[in-house]
Amino acid sequence: MEWGERPKSGLRRRGARVPDSANTDRRIARSKRALRAALIELMEERGLDNVSVNDLCARADLNRGTFYNHFHDKDELLTWLEDEIIADLERIQEQMKGLTVMDLVRYRTRKQPLPFLVDLFDYLRDQGDFLHAVTGPGGDIRFAPRLRDSVCANLIQSILHERYRENPTPFVEYYVAFFATAYLGVIEHWIETGMKESSEEMALIAMRLFFIKPGESITL
Repeated sequence: MEWGERPKSGLRRRGARVPDSANTDRRIARSKRALRAALIELMEERGLDNVSVNDLCARADLNRGTFYNHFHDKDELLTWLEDEIIADLERIQEQMKGLTVMDLVRYRTRKQPLPFLVDLFDYLRDQGDFLHAVTGPGGDIRFAPRLRDSVCANLIQSILHERYRENPTPFVEYYVAFFATAYLGVIEHWIETGMKESSEEMALIAMRLFFIKPGESITL
C-alpha cells in the first residue's frame, strides 16, 4: 500500500477503534442497574413522591445526560421496571397452561411443591428488593393491583373447574377476587418479613391455603 493510501476494507490501522456494540450494551445495562438500585434506595428512604431525577443521578453516580438518554423522567424509569417484572411473571405463568385442580391435588397428596409456584417464588425473591420498595408505603400504589391482577387472579382462574371458567357468574368473579387478593397478601407478607421461607416452602403454603378447610390441621 502506497504511503498516504487509505487502508483497504477489512484492514485496521494500529490504534484505530472499532465500534463495539457489546461494550455499549454493557454500559447501558450498568447505567440501568445503577438507576434501579438508586430508585429502590430512595423510595425506601424518602418515598417516591420526594425523589427527583437529580436525586437519582447523584445516588447512581451518573450525569443527567445519561439518565435522559434512557428515560424521560422518573415515572418512565419506574414504569419500565414495573413492566419488566409483569412481563417476566407472565412468561413464568406460561407453565400454568393446562394446569387442573387434579394436578394440584396430586402434588398436594404427595406433599410436593408445584414446580411453577417454586419458579414464581424464586423470581419474586430475586426481585425482592424492588418489590419491597415499590409495594411499601413510599412506593407506587398502582403496582400492587397490577401484581394481583396479572399473577394472583390468573393463578386462580387457571385452576377453576371448567364449568366455572365457562360460566363466570357473579359468585365466581367474587371467588377469584377473594383468593387473588388473599394471595397478594401472602406475597406481600413474605416480602415484608424478609422472605425467610424457601421458595419450596412458600409453594407448599400457597397450595395448602387453597385447599384448607375450617378446623383442618395447618401442617404442611
